[in-house]
Amino acid sequence: MVRLASRSASLSQEDIQAELVQQLVHRTDPEDVFPTGWTRQTDTQFSVSARWPRTHRFFAPVRGGHQDPLLIAETMRQTTMLLAHAEFGVPVGDQFVMWELGYVASPERLWMGEAFEERAEPWDITVDVSCSRIRRRGRGLGSMELELLVHRGGSRISAGGGRISCMPARVYQRLRGDRQSVIGVPVPLLPAVAPRTAGRTAECDVVLSPTTREGMWELRLDTGHPTLFGRPNDHVPGILLLEAARQAANVIDPGHAFLPTSLETAFLRYVEVDRPCWIEARTVRSDDPSMTRVEVRAVQDGEQAFISTLESPVRAEENQGGRP
Repeated sequence: MVRLASRSASLSQEDIQAELVQQLVHRTDPEDVFPTGWTRQTDTQFSVSARWPRTHRFFAPVRGGHQDPLLIAETMRQTTMLLAHAEFGVPVGDQFVMWELGYVASPERLWMGEAFEERAEPWDITVDVSCSRIRRRGRGLGSMELELLVHRGGSRISAGGGRISCMPARVYQRLRGDRQSVIGVPVPLLPAVAPRTAGRTAECDVVLSPTTREGMWELRLDTGHPTLFGRPNDHVPGILLLEAARQAANVIDPGHAFLPTSLETAFLRYVEVDRPCWIEARTVRSDDPSMTRVEVRAVQDGEQAFISTLESPVRAEENQGGRP
């Protein structure tokens, strides 16, 4: 059973639920927590409620007024951890390995319009989850696959899925060995590519550093970033690698704000924070002529660690608040 640390009896039930969810999705800042609760429907099917802000310090509106599609990926990731802890008995201290993650989204249903001020109402989201190929490890969870459908107001925003495995804390500590000694050690902050070319407005959110090779960048890490490194970590978080892929797609297609409405990713090995990691991207032909497709990979120590294929609608009224 998951238990909260002892708290004041003055906390409301809603506050207690919010703190529990925050603990189960491994986030230290409530601003970065998107699930709000869950309901069991069967032993393998669940409904998770979530809330997306209209503005966020990192997951900012894209292309003049669309919700950031990477909110889908982060909500899927958090939903997976929430259910693994709350419904499948995974202890809070255990580690997750996300092997695969993907989604296909509707750009029209990500549209917020021109008015996305901070005071505007957040989006209430429902994530329908089906779990399959569940493999147990004793009383705990070894691995499983998930299908996740994201809805808002009865309309489907995206369909996707993922594959995870779970690792007991003692096994993870043995596997990682002295790699955990890098936690909290400062990492030199590399120069950044121009934020606008990477699809960002602030240099602090840029995760690519320029190189002399076209289509290649060095991964730029700021371990103090409040969202990308929301808690101490001995390896590069998956959401940062997804952001690197999105930024690389922006850089190689200048003048076209990349809206990743389709994403398919495989995480092959841990990316270490204290060694150079190279991000390589290239545009490839899409089966759909209305889409731009980009393939991105991360390479560290000569080995491929991450591969991702992203697609974006070719045409949209850039920076004019128009629908695609």
